[in-house]
Amino acid sequence: MKTRSAILVLSLFFNLGYAGGLPNKDKDYKFSQIISRPVLENYLDRSITMQSLLTNQNDFDDNLRMIKNIGAKFIGRAVCQWGGEAHLMQNFELEKQLALKVHQADPDIILQACIFENVTDEINQIAIPAWAFTALGMPVEQRNFRYDDMLYTDGRFKNQWGNGSVPDVSRSETKLLFYFLAVSYINAGIEGIHFGQVELMNKNDKNLDNYAQMLGLIRAYAHQHARRGMVICDAHVPSGGFLRDGKLLLDVHAFPLRIMENPDKAQEATLKVGYTDALYLRSKGGITPSGWSCDHLPYLVEFDNYGGSSQPGQAKAAGSFFWVWGYDEISWFANQDKPYRTYWLHYAYDWIHKTDINGHLEMPGSRQTSKLKQMKWYHANNQSLVMPGGLGDEDTIRDIWAAADLK
Repeated sequence: MKTRSAILVLSLFFNLGYAGGLPNKDKDYKFSQIISRPVLENYLDRSITMQSLLTNQNDFDDNLRMIKNIGAKFIGRAVCQWGGEAHLMQNFELEKQLALKVHQADPDIILQACIFENVTDEINQIAIPAWAFTALGMPVEQRNFRYDDMLYTDGRFKNQWGNGSVPDVSRSETKLLFYFLAVSYINAGIEGIHFGQVELMNKNDKNLDNYAQMLGLIRAYAHQHARRGMVICDAHVPSGGFLRDGKLLLDVHAFPLRIMENPDKAQEATLKVGYTDALYLRSKGGITPSGWSCDHLPYLVEFDNYGGSSQPGQAKAAGSFFWVWGYDEISWFANQDKPYRTYWLHYAYDWIHKTDINGHLEMPGSRQTSKLKQMKWYHANNQSLVMPGGLGDEDTIRDIWAAADLK
């Protein structure tokens, strides 16, 4: 890593921009039913996290302006429903309206929703539609979801997230919920689903039979009803991926960046192969859902958010291998000054491309932060009247992508 003074010089150079280049020039974003590896990687190379974009978190219009300005094509976590299931039905309607606006601006964009490793008893307020029972080969009933029937029967992970618990994917009630959510998102115009920490939910699914069934049903529905006949599924995979009989269950793998703090240089951090459970050089290969084979499946790495430590700002904070100076990844990044953020985005993008050709950096666009007094949400947007908390990293992201297009 460079010294802070060198970083200031480099950031000034980086911010000169690439005036001649709009990102995405001449790139192929066309797919139907299946997606080729080149097209998939074109999307991953233009991926950005925009947490809760489609539930109108913060200023939707300015977020859409930024997305168009930088040329983003894969919008991660655009729906980020963590608990709060009582609001699902009204959220589906809003998501459909806002997804339409995004696709009117750019029909090639893939919007991603999340089906997380978390369910609360609010799900008891939601009625199960007949078509969910039918798809799973279950007798149709007139009833609501049953929270208790989604949990591990031995009590594992109950109230893991305060009032939320980890569902067991081997249970029929969980599969009903996941299918219901996925179909509802597909009907809203969403073409990507992130399944969170899948390895917390498969403790009774060691052979992946239940995940294979659920994902197969979701894909079958997408083939008939999605905008372009498919849904791109990914999840955090600390083991390197889900492989069953030589076939990959996911279209893309995903994981946190796993940023390693440098305790000798205040607030600085780096990336390293083999640090904790980082995914670099470990993504499993096989036959993809689209039918092509690979030695290593392409994957995304993102600035994760998972709360803050009791020692924000301190090196080697107690309680987790994953703190970066006492913060989660996005909070650490948001806490840096603009020259270092500029430098670090260039550094991370280049390091990943040089280290593992299968890896792709999901840029930080909008994400919840923790333990930062000055902000509760990171925004890459340029600062404006409608986005007074914007940190102004959008031009850096645009420049990185534009420069990559010129290579």
